[in-house]
Amino acid sequence: QVQLVESGGGLVQAGGSLRLSCSASGRTSSSYAMGWFRQAPGKEREFVAAISWSGEPTYYGDFVKGRFTTSRDNAKNTVYLQMNSLKPEDTAVYYCVTGVSSFRLRSYNEARSWGQGTQVTVSS
Repeated sequence: QVQLVESGGGLVQAGGSLRLSCSASGRTSSSYAMGWFRQAPGKEREFVAAISWSGEPTYYGDFVKGRFTTSRDNAKNTVYLQMNSLKPEDTAVYYCVTGVSSFRLRSYNEARSWGQGTQVTVSS
């Protein structure tokens, strides 16, 4: 079992940036993909990004359009999500996940572990 803890969420104005972090602990001895989902009030969970153990390939949700970048530091068991040009519609709780591969992590059904989530609020 892998435990995930997200941090870095908060309130930001439209056009601003935030960097989310997710630290993994527990059974991290095996390689695994990591990723991000988000959920806004009244909406379904939405795929944001995924990254393989080696750092490539990466996948992004269609709405990202080059604004977000995910990366990881395996020595620290940490994955990051750099979010730029934020919009009010990016407001959501952002969840960190692990999975078998970055390709399969595009579906939330493939996520094996979930963090508690971190709130991101973008004001207009």
